Amino acid sequence: MNRDIHDGNGADRKRSLLDAAGLRLTAYLRRLPLSEPKRLETALGCLQAVPETVDDAQEAARTAVTDLLAGLETPRPAKNLDILPPLVRTPMAPETMGTRGWRRAVGRVTGTPDVEQGHPPRRSALSDEFLHPSWSRIAGRRRVLLALLVTAPTAFAVLRMASVLPHEGDTILEKILLAVFAALFAWISIGFWTAMAGFATLLRRFDRFAVTRPDPADTIARMGVRTAIVFPVYGEDMDRVTAGMEAVYRSLEREASIGQYDFFILSDTRDPEAWAGEEAAWAALRDRVGGRGRIFYRRRRMNTKMKSGNIADFCRRFGAAYVYMLVMDADSIMAGGTIARMVAVMEARRHVGILQSATVLVGHDTLLARTQKFASHLYGPMFAAGLHYWLLGDAQFWGHNALIRIKPFMRHCALPRLPGRPPLGGEISSHDFVESALMRRAGWGVWLAYDLPGTYEEVPPNLLAELARDRRWCKGNMQHLRLLFSRGFIPVHRALFVNGIMAYGSALLWFLFLAISTAEAVIETLTPPTYFPPTRTLFPQWPMWEPWWALSLLATTGVLLFLPKLFAALLTLVKSRSRLFGGFFRLLASIVLEVAVSSLLAPVRMLFHSKFVFITLLGLETRWDSQARDATTTPWSEALRFHLGGTLLAALWGGALFIINRNFFWWICPVLGPLLLSMPLSVATSAPGAGRWLKKIGLFRIPEETKPPRELDETAAFHERNSQAGRPLDIPRENGVALAVVDPTACSRRLGLIRRPGADAPKDAAARQSLVDKALTLGPKGLTRQEKLALLTDPATLAATHRGVWLLDEDALRQRWFARLR
Repeated sequence: MNRDIHDGNGADRKRSLLDAAGLRLTAYLRRLPLSEPKRLETALGCLQAVPETVDDAQEAARTAVTDLLAGLETPRPAKNLDILPPLVRTPMAPETMGTRGWRRAVGRVTGTPDVEQGHPPRRSALSDEFLHPSWSRIAGRRRVLLALLVTAPTAFAVLRMASVLPHEGDTILEKILLAVFAALFAWISIGFWTAMAGFATLLRRFDRFAVTRPDPADTIARMGVRTAIVFPVYGEDMDRVTAGMEAVYRSLEREASIGQYDFFILSDTRDPEAWAGEEAAWAALRDRVGGRGRIFYRRRRMNTKMKSGNIADFCRRFGAAYVYMLVMDADSIMAGGTIARMVAVMEARRHVGILQSATVLVGHDTLLARTQKFASHLYGPMFAAGLHYWLLGDAQFWGHNALIRIKPFMRHCALPRLPGRPPLGGEISSHDFVESALMRRAGWGVWLAYDLPGTYEEVPPNLLAELARDRRWCKGNMQHLRLLFSRGFIPVHRALFVNGIMAYGSALLWFLFLAISTAEAVIETLTPPTYFPPTRTLFPQWPMWEPWWALSLLATTGVLLFLPKLFAALLTLVKSRSRLFGGFFRLLASIVLEVAVSSLLAPVRMLFHSKFVFITLLGLETRWDSQARDATTTPWSEALRFHLGGTLLAALWGGALFIINRNFFWWICPVLGPLLLSMPLSVATSAPGAGRWLKKIGLFRIPEETKPPRELDETAAFHERNSQAGRPLDIPRENGVALAVVDPTACSRRLGLIRRPGADAPKDAAARQSLVDKALTLGPKGLTRQEKLALLTDPATLAATHRGVWLLDEDALRQRWFARLR
């Protein structure tokens, strides 16, 4: 009987050993592209190789896995990955910006000469009829009209402003105040008349200069024209990126010929964890849609010139294989029919170099996001039509959701390095404005297709994410100061450079206006009035105050700022589109609420933008970080860190005015009040709950919520599917290096993608073994960034680490490498 019990215990022990070994074998084999019978046969063969003398479960598992790895000769580099199309190298060198002679002379005197980079501008390939188009004369007349519409009211407003001031503009302080006021009034006047031009354009229902309108002179489209759709990424959420790409891909399948389009993920990601995750996301997307040979992935080793350098790198390597390039952002979505229509327009108008679509905002449901989405859909089309009215073929490129003719882009739009030190010198950050100016300098048209629907981008989820993005954009726009006087640019693009500068510079001017006004009010309060001037006079000069002039000036400014919103609402009613915004009354309520939210946030944005401009002019550099796109509520600690300075400034400013000049204090309260409340405002507007409640009651409704486009619905569904999908071996998404090392499929793919060891790879066998030992002992969390890169770019190190990981015991595999076998 005891012998039977002993035999039974031995059988149970043997069974537990085989179960442990079988569990590991099964986990490994499930990640290989084998049939189920083949997996079973292979597992049974490895289990039979476990010696009878082995009495430890972990040892049995290691023995079986060792036999499996030896028998299958894994990991082996995957073959025929088709990660990139054939290489077609083509030079793309920058043209000189044409520095003015006086600037070169100043540089020689000061010892900081402007050293120009690039070759002289090359002659355009366009014929003379396209170099001097008929629309340019109409555009010139319209711009003269705009200049008159802006300068005349500005001059009148400045005169009225001078009459309101205590000394009628005679003091130096008041002269500075009037100059700042003139710049600000002209700036908002341009926006007003742009909106009015857009209103008239959309009201007419016919625009003979619309680039999308068929014309008898249109060229017949060619067959087999190929277009590359490129998605530059930098540390993005790849679940969201690939969801948007899949929606665009499937839309093109439905609405166009997918065979004419190739998709590229162009990565500048530096983090090895994110990089490995990108490769896995690319492979999963390609397999889901059957896009082998059509969806590609490339990561640059050196991310010089940021996004513009990424696009230029693509053009040099693969651009010659395509006629057009559709540049997207990581969060861009476009309908397939819209893309096909843009290609058709470019084929018909062979003189168009860049065709920019008018994107609208979609995405998050925080209070701030819903406010901006509503404003984008209600006011955006009118302003886009107005821009088209003034600019015609001299429009701007906004960096994404735009179709580019690759050949002239490569010939004329490579960006040189600006002389001087960053941030105003060095690599050009706001590349889009400069590239459109270079394209026009070469004679090619840049048009805004303001009437094309189906083009979207996501809105920043909260104020801090918006301000982080604005800081980068501010640096790039302020660089345009270096380009204003470059040779060859047409006047309208110099004006657009000024427009880009004023997008953030106006905030500093507004801050200066408030500061100078405060100083004037304090001086007038603390300085005794002078009734008898130095010259002889029979009568005293009494201080005069005309409140009606001040109120009329304030009312005029309010009209310029808010009347376009009412015209946008009127346009919506005329076109019977109010139901798309929730109906007439909800539309009006949403406008009122949008004005309130925008008015509260305007002083906060003003203060931050002023700071950004100031530190840029001081020469302080801005880092290139990945953009925050997750809709998370701003923590109070973050709000305190970012807004404490502005809150204290407003408290001191308001407190001093309340004591010294209480009348002026009430005038400036609408600015200081939001600054005092900036912390709760930042937190409240980032809360998804408030936005969802407004959505539930029908406020801030947009047409895409009333009649959702299929592409947006699919993007949301694909994103949810990607986010909830199980990961191989349950390795978390943020642990891309662990996935590339542990998962047999991911490891095989990574090995197949290594063409040669990277610069960070170990130099000899001893260094390689040391890295393998460290990785096995500590896991990826114990490795530096350089060590992770070495692991991913050296095939021998990666293969050895993969084999070693699968020989670890189950607890070590889970704790160090985040992998679960059951």
